[in-house]
Amino acid sequence: MSEVGPLLEAAVAAVGGTEREGQTTMAAAVASALDGGSHLLVQAGTGTGKSLAYLVPALDHATRTGDRVIVSTATLALQAQIVDRDLPRLIRAIKGDLTRRPSAAVLKGRRNYVCRHKLDGGFPDDEAGLLFDFGADQTASRPPAERGGGGASQLGEEITRIRSWVRTTETGDRDDLVPGVSDRAWSQVSVNAFDCLGSKCPAFEECFAEIAKIRAGGADVVVTNHALLAIDAFGDHAVLPEHSAVIIDEAHELRDRVTNALTGSLTGAMIDHAAGAVRRTGLVQDGVIGLLETAGAALVKALDAAEEGLLTRWPQALAAAVVQVRDAARQLIADLGTGAGEAEPDAGRQLARARVLEVFDVATRISDEADNDVAWVTRSTFRERTTTSLVVAPLSVAGTMRSGIFEKSTVVATSATLALGGRFDAVAGALGLAGPDAPRYDAIDVGSPFDYSAQGILYVASHLPRPGRSGASAEALDELEELLRASGGGALGLFSSRAAAQAAAEEMRRRTDLPILAQGEDGLSSLVKRFSADDEACLFGTLSLWQGVDVPGRTCRLVVIDRIPFPRPDDPLVRARTESAQRAGANGFMSVSASHAALLLAQGAGRLIRSTADRGVVAVLDERLRTARYGGFLAASLPPMWRTEDPALVRGALERLRDADA
Repeated sequence: MSEVGPLLEAAVAAVGGTEREGQTTMAAAVASALDGGSHLLVQAGTGTGKSLAYLVPALDHATRTGDRVIVSTATLALQAQIVDRDLPRLIRAIKGDLTRRPSAAVLKGRRNYVCRHKLDGGFPDDEAGLLFDFGADQTASRPPAERGGGGASQLGEEITRIRSWVRTTETGDRDDLVPGVSDRAWSQVSVNAFDCLGSKCPAFEECFAEIAKIRAGGADVVVTNHALLAIDAFGDHAVLPEHSAVIIDEAHELRDRVTNALTGSLTGAMIDHAAGAVRRTGLVQDGVIGLLETAGAALVKALDAAEEGLLTRWPQALAAAVVQVRDAARQLIADLGTGAGEAEPDAGRQLARARVLEVFDVATRISDEADNDVAWVTRSTFRERTTTSLVVAPLSVAGTMRSGIFEKSTVVATSATLALGGRFDAVAGALGLAGPDAPRYDAIDVGSPFDYSAQGILYVASHLPRPGRSGASAEALDELEELLRASGGGALGLFSSRAAAQAAAEEMRRRTDLPILAQGEDGLSSLVKRFSADDEACLFGTLSLWQGVDVPGRTCRLVVIDRIPFPRPDDPLVRARTESAQRAGANGFMSVSASHAALLLAQGAGRLIRSTADRGVVAVLDERLRTARYGGFLAASLPPMWRTEDPALVRGALERLRDADA
């Protein structure tokens, strides 16, 4: 076991940083956990420098022991920061102090990489004609009217650019293509794991996804994302290289990302698409394909008649339709065959089989009615077209994560928000670390280098009426206007819904001359850049802004939260988890809704203080943070700012901040 302190010191010096007590404490704890094989939860506040605090011991451990370490993140932004900035600088700084030079690689899902075989026309597709009609040569020869601003023309231009890029790229990674392309264009040149032909593919030796896997297999540290971690842990085949330890950054997101990875759905369009893919192969009789189409029509009819929401009692027609879909899909799979023994792989068969297998797997799972699964009916409208879906998701992923992740590897989980209400119990339970059979873990809070009580004010506008479901009250809008005028802008508005954010933006534009930016009116990254560049700008939005927005300096001196961010009570999964907690004797509201709100509230409040020089106010326009029984639990999850309910005092503080550097 080595001393990680000198390595961290060298790394911090190399990147021009300063020693931080929390970072040193965290690095020592991570090194001890990796060497001792014990699980560790680390709450590391903003500014701790937690990336270095786990990357240094990870590289040290991997080079000394030969055991590979996986680093998993929730967001592409953090993944890119680690891969493109942190790891290269770190390796340069400490390579001479390690037993050998370390190596690192990034591994993403197969859909993130260009499929050379598909780009060359090896796969049939619903829009396959577009792939060739608008290729590099054909586009140039088309009349100007056909090359105009239409969707097909844009798609063709994007694919032409991808073709040119593929000639020079070493990674084939979508994130390396700048500027990017639309999802529609990328779908024409990529495949998922189910569609992939594997080692039978004619382009296998040049496959970008396989090259990335080979690189990861030879690396000491592999950076990936929570979704791929979940697929590796719970899928039928390993997608990550062998490893002994996993470091999970942004660990507060893990449960939801795993839940999403294990959620399936059935729709009529999905079934029709699968049937169409089979018909295009010419390998199955129309009568057999018709069985699936008939079953799909029965499912659509049953879904249209069903009430939206959690299925506690199944309508007989819906249950029968799911079984009908399952049985028809099973027959199609049998008739399609696998193509084993054929000299040349049939991409059409593979694609069709993958589509039908997806239908079969989801229908089988729903019809089995497993104790840990819940199902619901949901309707969504896009461009005036309504889609009704039957969704199935795990009630809890705690046991799944325990067996799939924590029992297979040493795990270090870290985030700025793990100790909800001042305790790790809620997060530990969600991760599968609670209960008599749970593995042992250690937990530490290394704090933050920021002096929150001196740098920030937490203001609860307790004189306002309790927020309603119909949007901000007149009193709340008046309060928002007064806060914006006192601060002179520089406000990040975090709202409970997109409609609430848009309504507040429109009202503040009418009442003030401040530049008001609203989520949805431009790309998120563009909005954040514009907000950062203008001291008077205000940015209003919803969920995407509550986490991950990093705007240090005076351009973000006021964070306004319109209401405590409880999940919607009619959310099927929230309802099911609440009822399950109550059956187990727990307080369902506190276990589910209050914990969700505490996490998001802490993340939102954390947008304010991003450096030691930052000053500002977090204003919560919801009196329940002070008056409700659960208010203390929520408040204990927030950074320890100086607290007040005095609006005059807060306006005065904001005015001084406004005028300080004016």
